[in-house]
Amino acid sequence: MQPQYSQKIQNLSESATIAISTLAAELKAKGKNILSFSAGEPDFDTPQVIKDEAIRALNSGYTKYTPVAGIPELRQAIAAKLKRENNLDYTPSEILVSNGAKQSLFNALQALIEQGDEVIIPAPYWVTYPEIVIYSGGKPVFIPTDEATDFKITPKQLKEAITPKTKALILTTPSNPTGIVYTQSELIQIAQILQGSNIWVISDEMYEKLTYDIVFTSAASISEDMMKRTITVNGLSKSVAMTGWRMGYLATKDTKLLKLMNNLQSQCTSNINSITQRASIVALNGEADSDIEMMREAFQKRRDLACELIENIAGLSVLKSQGAFYLFINIKDITRYNGDSMRFCKDLLETEGVALVPGKAFGMDGYVRFSFACSNEQITEGFKRIAKFLKG
Repeated sequence: MQPQYSQKIQNLSESATIAISTLAAELKAKGKNILSFSAGEPDFDTPQVIKDEAIRALNSGYTKYTPVAGIPELRQAIAAKLKRENNLDYTPSEILVSNGAKQSLFNALQALIEQGDEVIIPAPYWVTYPEIVIYSGGKPVFIPTDEATDFKITPKQLKEAITPKTKALILTTPSNPTGIVYTQSELIQIAQILQGSNIWVISDEMYEKLTYDIVFTSAASISEDMMKRTITVNGLSKSVAMTGWRMGYLATKDTKLLKLMNNLQSQCTSNINSITQRASIVALNGEADSDIEMMREAFQKRRDLACELIENIAGLSVLKSQGAFYLFINIKDITRYNGDSMRFCKDLLETEGVALVPGKAFGMDGYVRFSFACSNEQITEGFKRIAKFLKG
C-alpha cells in the first residue's frame, strides 16, 4: 500500500520554537550543559490557590463532561474579568473556552476563512499565525516592521495592505516575539483605518498582565465599531503560569460566529477538562492576583538585567520590551553571520550550549528571540557564554 496524505497537512510545519527546544533537550540528554532561552512558558509554578481548587474539584468527583463552551460559572467569571479589567462588555453566551488560546485562534480562522481570503499579519509574528491561516485556506499578507516603529505597523502600512480579499487582521499585544505593546492612541489609529470595512480583528492578548512601564489597552475597548469586529483571544497560560492546564478563551459579539466555532469544537475536542475549568475561576476572580504581580515584578527585573548585559556585548542590540518575557535581539552587526539567525542559533547551541530561537522562525531574519523566563543566574551565565561565543 502506498500511503496518501492530504496536501494541506503536509504543508503544515512543526512549531520552530518547539523544534529548537527539542534539539536542546536532545543535546542535554547526551550530556551537554544546555542553557535554554527558547521556551515560551514561565518558570514559576501555578499559584497554590489555583492548585488547591483543582484538588477540591478532583476530590469532589468533578470529572464529567461539561458544555462544549465551558461551564456557565467559568464563562461568567471570564465576562466579569473582561469588564473589570478591560472595559469590555461580553455576556457569557459570547464566550467560548478552548484548549489553550491556540485552539481559540484555530477555531476563529477555520470559521472565518474561505479559500483565497487574505489575513494581514504584522511581522515579526508568532510562528503559529501563518500556519493556521494557510491550513484554513487563506493567504498570509505580512507587514514588515522594524525598530524605527518599535516593531509596530503604521496606519499607512495597514491601509496599503488592505485589498478586496482582506478578511482579517491578526493583532498581538503584548507581542511574541518582540514584547512590544500597542498604546491606546495607536489602536485608535488602527481602528480608524478599519472603520467602514468588513475586516475582522483577531486580537491576541495572552500576555496582557505581563507589561512593564506601559498601560495595556484591549483592542475591542477602543470603540463600538472595534468591539463588533474584534475577536478577543486570551487565556491563563502565560500570566498565571498555567501552560499545562490548557485554558484559553475567545469572546465575540457575533453570536452566530460563536455558535459556528462551538460546533467545530464539539466535533474535535469538545470541552476542556472539567478540573481546569473549576480551577480557572479562582484565577479569573482575582484570588491569584498577588502571585501574578510577584511574577510580573520578577520578569521586569530579569528584563532589565538582560538588557543591561546586552549593552555590554559588542555586536548585539535590543529594543527594550514592554511586555511578555521576550527580547528580540538584533544580530545584524555580527558580520560573520550576515544576519543569518538560523546559523547563528545552531552554532551558539552546539558551541556554547545556549538555546535561542532564530528570528527567521518569526518572519524576520537578523534577530534572535531570548526568553527571560528563567533565573537571574541563568540569564547572567547565558550572556557570559554568548559574549565568549562572539569573541571566538
